[in-house]
Amino acid sequence: MARYNKLIFVCTGNTCRSPMAEAIYRNLDKESNIKVSSRGLVVLFGEPINPKAEVVLKKHDLEIKNHVSKGLKESEIDENTLILTMTEAHKRKIINTYPNALNVYTLKEYVGEQGDVVDPYGGSLVDYEECYIELARLVKKTVYKIMEDNGA
Repeated sequence: MARYNKLIFVCTGNTCRSPMAEAIYRNLDKESNIKVSSRGLVVLFGEPINPKAEVVLKKHDLEIKNHVSKGLKESEIDENTLILTMTEAHKRKIINTYPNALNVYTLKEYVGEQGDVVDPYGGSLVDYEECYIELARLVKKTVYKIMEDNGA
């Protein structure tokens, strides 16, 4: 049985989807001692969270303080790390790049769904809101699934 002690949400630049997923997860899971973070696969330099993503999070009484985008590092991954990606392409890149990443799923795949979480980047606030609503639903399912996987 899987025993995850670390969860990393991964998207492209770590400025929209993965930090939103991280903020949602932290808000939903206040009991477990799972270390939750978010990372990007294409992070050239540290950037703050996308302003539209921040507006949408605030609207839902969530925030991610002092977020600076970070790239995924091999040293952050061990056999108890669950990595949830926004797209199938992210998942493939991680599997091909990080040999010690054993538990890699797309966010939808992990909760028994199919498809990618669409990147709202460059879209309107409504696009970000729709992305948030989808992430909120998926992350809620993720919290329960991790509790099951960890034997809660």
